[in-house]
Amino acid sequence: MAPPPPVVVCLGEALIDFVAQESGLTLEECPGFIKAAGGGVANVAVGLGRLGARPRFLGKVGDEPFGRFLQLTLEEAGVDVSHMRFDVQARTGLAFVSLTADGEREFVFFRNPSADMLYAEDEVDAAAFAGAGAFHFSSLTLAQEPSRSATLRGVDLARERGCVVHFDPNLRPALWDSLDHARDEICSAMRRTDVLKVSEEEAEFLVGSGDPATQAARLAEAGPRVVCLTLAERGVFCRAGEVEVAVPGFTVDVVDTTGAGDGFVAGLLSQLTPAGASPLSQPEAEWWTMALRFANAVGAMTCTRRGAIPALPWAAEVAAFLEAKV
Repeated sequence: MAPPPPVVVCLGEALIDFVAQESGLTLEECPGFIKAAGGGVANVAVGLGRLGARPRFLGKVGDEPFGRFLQLTLEEAGVDVSHMRFDVQARTGLAFVSLTADGEREFVFFRNPSADMLYAEDEVDAAAFAGAGAFHFSSLTLAQEPSRSATLRGVDLARERGCVVHFDPNLRPALWDSLDHARDEICSAMRRTDVLKVSEEEAEFLVGSGDPATQAARLAEAGPRVVCLTLAERGVFCRAGEVEVAVPGFTVDVVDTTGAGDGFVAGLLSQLTPAGASPLSQPEAEWWTMALRFANAVGAMTCTRRGAIPALPWAAEVAAFLEAKV
C-alpha cells in the first residue's frame, strides 16, 4: 500500500464572501448577495481536500455563526481544522463581491479588525506541522500585526522541517496602508519562498512590465526556486530552475472568477506533494507541463460556478474534465 501524501499546512485567512446575485452590476446597484465560505488560504485548503490531499488549516475566525460555518465547511472538504482558533471578541471577516459581465470582481472588505487579523504568533502550534511536506500562505496576513508575526512564524517552522514553501501574494491593495508597504512585505516573503505564484497584475506591480519569461526571471532573482505566472485564460508560464514551460489554459463559460487563482494553487500543490520525493528535486519540463495542465483545469473549473469554495471541483470532476479535453 502506498503511503499517504504529506500534510499541506495552509496558514492565513478564512472569510465570508457575500457574492452578488447578478452579474454586471456594481456593489451599489446589486439588490442581493449569496453567502459563501471564502478567504484565499481557506479556499486553497478546501481545494486540496477535494483533490484528495491532506490539508491542515491554521488561522483564526470569530466564535460566532459565521466562524462555525467556516469550520464546518472546511471539515466537510476533508481539511484538518483541529488547530483553528476562535476569537470571542472579534468577528469573522466579511467581503462583499460584485461581478462584471465577464466575471471580474469588485471587493469591499469589513475587517475592523476581523479575527484573522488578530491571529497571534503564540497561537501558531508547532505540532500542526507534524507530517507536513508543504506550507502555503499569502500576503493578507502580512499587512498588519499580530497576524504578520504569526505568518512568519509559520514560514520559519515550515522551513525548519524541510517543507516546500508556497507563496501566493494575492494582493488586495485596499487592505494595505500603502502599496510601498505591500511591495516591501511581499518581496521580503519571496526571499523565503520555494514556489511563487503570481498573476500578471502582481508581476507588473513587483518587477515592472515585460514578457512572462522576463518577469519570471526577475521574480526568481528574489529567491523562489519556482515561479508560476498565471495569465488568465492564456494559461501559465513557469520557470523552475533552468526549465521554462508555457502551458495554455482551458476555454470555459465564465460565471465568476472568484477563487480561480486559489483553485490553480490547490491543483499545483496537490501535484507537488505526492506520496514520495518532491519533484522540486528533479525539475523536468514534461512533469511541470502535466502538473500545470492539471492546475489550469482546477482554476478553469472554479470559474464556472459562483463563489470560491462552492465552485472548487472534486478530484473526480477534474479527472472527467481533463479526459474530455484529450
